[in-house]
Amino acid sequence: MATYIGVISDTHGLLRPEALQALEGSALIIHAGDVGPPEILEALGRIAPVFAVRGNVDNAPWARTLPVTEVVEAGGRQLYVVHQLDHLDLDPGAAGFAAVIYGHSHAPSAEFRGGVLFLNPGSAGPRRFNLPVTLVRLRLDTVSLEPEFVTLDTPRGA
Repeated sequence: MATYIGVISDTHGLLRPEALQALEGSALIIHAGDVGPPEILEALGRIAPVFAVRGNVDNAPWARTLPVTEVVEAGGRQLYVVHQLDHLDLDPGAAGFAAVIYGHSHAPSAEFRGGVLFLNPGSAGPRRFNLPVTLVRLRLDTVSLEPEFVTLDTPRGA
C-alpha cells in the first residue's frame, strides 16, 4: 500500500495557503529546514505529523531544539533529512536509506544516485533567485518512490 508524504523546505516564515492545500491528505510532512517562526510547524502539524530539521537561518532559541539531521520512516522506507546536502555525513546507500531529503538551494530537483533518491522540494517560501515556488508530494511504498513536484500558483515576485 502506498503512502503519501508532504515534503517542504525553505518557507522562511511564509506558509502559503496553496502549500497547505497541496499538503492535505499527507500521512506525514517533512520540513527540510529554514522554517521561520514555530507557527509554520504548528500549522503543518494540523495537517499531519511533522518532522523538521534546522536550517542555516533557523537561529531563534526555539529552532535550536530542531535536529540538524533526522531519520524518518514512512511506507516501510527510511528517509534521511538534512538541510544542506554538503552536510551529509554518511553513505546513504550503505546505510540503507531510500532517500536523502534536503533543501537550502531553493532549486527543486530529484535524481537517483546509486539507488537512492536525492530530493530537494525547492522553496515554498518567498520567491528567490527566479526559481519556481514548489513543494513535493512523495508517493512511496516498499518498492518505489515517486516525487510529484507541486508548483504553487503565486504572483510573480511574491
